[in-house]
Amino acid sequence: MKLYTYFRSSAAYRVRIALNLKGLTYQAVPVHLLKNGGEQHQEEYRRINPSGLLPAFQDDWITLTQSMAIIEYLEESHPEVPLLPGDAPGRARVRELAQIIGCDIHPINNLRVLGYLVKQLGLSEQAKGEWYRHWVIEGFKSLEAHLARDPGAGPFCHGDRPTIADCYLVPQVFNAQRFDVDVSAFPNIARINALCTDLPAFKDAHPSRQPDAE
Repeated sequence: MKLYTYFRSSAAYRVRIALNLKGLTYQAVPVHLLKNGGEQHQEEYRRINPSGLLPAFQDDWITLTQSMAIIEYLEESHPEVPLLPGDAPGRARVRELAQIIGCDIHPINNLRVLGYLVKQLGLSEQAKGEWYRHWVIEGFKSLEAHLARDPGAGPFCHGDRPTIADCYLVPQVFNAQRFDVDVSAFPNIARINALCTDLPAFKDAHPSRQPDAE
């Protein structure tokens, strides 16, 4: 298994957590999103992922380039440590929580969007930060409400063990804290994040422990 990754990429971080939770060994191939105009734009990487985004994942004959598809592939091909509940409502609930982060929060706050705001639209760094915090806080309000009302909620996002939802939550909290979002305003999110980040699988996936960490 080979994972093309960048230490601060939220999407790559999700996959690293999933791989670690399942106890799978993989080769990390760093792709720096800032050096040399962004190594993800170079032809060599574009042949692997035409979208020029991270992560990309290769296993035997397959190449996957979306974090959810990668994690679902790992779930189906290595089911020994499940990241989805055994019941259909539970699986749908976990996917819902993950998609609140992956679809509603992350896309409008990732690197290429923030870069466009500054380089093409001329926003200041201060305005960029305000944009980021506004949309993360709005997304966290929604996620917090979902977590508070989930009848299947346990110590983690859903139930008593980490799921795909937790794989998504922790990287988003990490990036939110980089932009000075006060996560303590969201008690369920803060509690789950603290619980997860104390587990070895999450610790080993942390950006500071990656080979390309700066």
